[in-house]
Amino acid sequence: MAYDRLEPFNDLPLLPPQKEIADDIDVLKKLVTSTRALATTNANIHRLPNPTMLVNTIALQEAQTSTAIENIFTTEDELYKAVSETLREEHIKPATKEVLRYREALWEGYKIVKEKRRIDKDCILRTFRQIKGSISGIRPAQTLTVIRRGQSEFRSGEVIYTPPRGAGLVEAKLDNMIEYLNDDTKYSTDPLLKMCIAHYQFEAIHPFSDGNGRTGRVLNLLYLVDKGLLEMPVLYLSKYIMTHKDDYYHHLSGVTQRGAWKPWILYMLEAVEKTAELTNQLVISITSQMEATLVHGRSKMKWYNKEVNEMIFSQPYIRPKLIGDLLRVTSRTTLTKYFGELVEAEILGYSKDGRDVYYINNDLIEILRG
Repeated sequence: MAYDRLEPFNDLPLLPPQKEIADDIDVLKKLVTSTRALATTNANIHRLPNPTMLVNTIALQEAQTSTAIENIFTTEDELYKAVSETLREEHIKPATKEVLRYREALWEGYKIVKEKRRIDKDCILRTFRQIKGSISGIRPAQTLTVIRRGQSEFRSGEVIYTPPRGAGLVEAKLDNMIEYLNDDTKYSTDPLLKMCIAHYQFEAIHPFSDGNGRTGRVLNLLYLVDKGLLEMPVLYLSKYIMTHKDDYYHHLSGVTQRGAWKPWILYMLEAVEKTAELTNQLVISITSQMEATLVHGRSKMKWYNKEVNEMIFSQPYIRPKLIGDLLRVTSRTTLTKYFGELVEAEILGYSKDGRDVYYINNDLIEILRG
């Protein structure tokens, strides 16, 4: 089949792939190691006293890096301030808002999947709308959507891919992908392999005018949660993709142009394995630091307890109100005294920006920076 990047790829094959790849020896070997790494990470998530805290830490990194893949950048400092609600709305830059929407989409999608126990079109649409802050849906049949090279690339602006286009065509291919993901009787492929295959398919279908990359990366994590391979959507998958961005797009185009599924699947399984190991190390580092900080805090302050310690590690920047509400302390003087003690004990640092004071968990930030 001849492929012309300037013409809509209406002949995009339906799933599953015609060529059987699940029995390939190299794919099977990589599937074993990546599944094992993912299982280890999933087990270690339960070591955290409150696993949902990862949505505020590791998932925030995923959000920041996933948007950076789309050339949307924000600084750690501004992002952490915005998350902790210490930055006023009018001072939050558009790029930071994009990152925060991604994180919210991750969390919203997680709740949808837990409730429905499947990835469906409604889940995909709601995830996309949360990411884009939009009410739009699948791109209209007449919209001339194309994928071009970025401005920083050689031959910038050149069309490199034209997704399927036509009345009902995108919807039909999306329905096929959704059926492939959910029907484990008809399509009995290992779920990790299904994730790899469906991620290519989603990006090739390109159902939305914008935001497909971010939506696809959220769907990867939601599907792993849906199939019980991941307790929380906190795999830092975008870091590997960002580091190996050229390979990511090269292997995507390889499937489109030559039906080269094996290199693409090996790439994605390697991404899962390496980022599972990274996430696992982050969890271990965070729990170890939490334990050390709890011992230190209790030795310095009578009021310091396990709940306060967990709150301090829930996000890098901490508002005094969070601790006040937790301890039911309403006195501003008492709360100021407590935070002074936290700074003196070097559990928190602080910085000033005009009249605003920010209390920072520097140990957590260093762990997240790797």
